[in-house]
Amino acid sequence: MATGLLHLHNALRWVILLLLLVNIIRLLIGQKGLLWSKLLLISSHITLLLGLYQWYFSEKVGVKLFMETMGSFGNIMKDSFARYWAVEHLTGMLAAIIIITVGHVSLKKGTNTKRVAGFYITALILILIMIPWPFREMVGRPWFPGM
Repeated sequence: MATGLLHLHNALRWVILLLLLVNIIRLLIGQKGLLWSKLLLISSHITLLLGLYQWYFSEKVGVKLFMETMGSFGNIMKDSFARYWAVEHLTGMLAAIIIITVGHVSLKKGTNTKRVAGFYITALILILIMIPWPFREMVGRPWFPGM
């Protein structure tokens, strides 16, 4: 089950990136597109739930494992690999999902489309920074894990 959830979490990464690009382009040309924004919101929240499960229970990078093996949160913060998975990835992605949520709510309330595009661009940048790309030292993951 854990492997399937991990693959779903990774597949949704691409869905979110694609939906962010679609939403940004549509908003910059002045189209409101609430449906596209809602799909982005739903995808990001499902990914968050899957990620939170993995954040705690993962047998490779879970906080529960780190606490059992390292003994304290201070020791986790000293190890760059453990710190990335226990703190940095979660914090960056959570911030991006909050920004996506604020953008969606703003769009529903009739905020200027260019301003909402700004929210989505900020979220896209955060996500691109925090994804464990294959070229990232120590934390890198394959482009399409499991394939």
